[in-house]
Amino acid sequence: MLAQPTKVGPVDTTTTDRAEVTELFARLAVLLNQGRHEEVHRVYADDVEVRSPKGGVLRGIDEVAAFLEGVRAAGERTHHVHGDVPVDGPADGTAGRRGPRPGRWCSFHRPDGRLHRSAGLRVRCTAADTPAGRRFTRVDIALMWTWQAAPADRP
Repeated sequence: MLAQPTKVGPVDTTTTDRAEVTELFARLAVLLNQGRHEEVHRVYADDVEVRSPKGGVLRGIDEVAAFLEGVRAAGERTHHVHGDVPVDGPADGTAGRRGPRPGRWCSFHRPDGRLHRSAGLRVRCTAADTPAGRRFTRVDIALMWTWQAAPADRP
């Protein structure tokens, strides 16, 4: 007999909610990996607030796009993987949703393809229904671990 999963917090989300949040994370990974920062509007609300160890507090989609554009090293390729994405129900009865707390693994590769850095992050997101569709309105990023190649192997 299989054990029933433990439910933590509100669990009245629909399959549609889960699919839309999954789609948001997929679009986020694509824009980060391909450097398509001009497409941040497909993931973030106009008034998004992002808090991260590297960028501090970024307010608004223009600040987020500028930060993403400036943080990537020339020729560097990245691979972002999101996992462990629970989706909570409505936070307060409004259109907002308490967001996932996924783990994110990021790998950073030299132009020749060699891995030179990786990081594990814990991310807490809040998503809301906007006229453009479901978008992240707040993102809190916490660094959990990092690895960096020896100096001789760095770009």
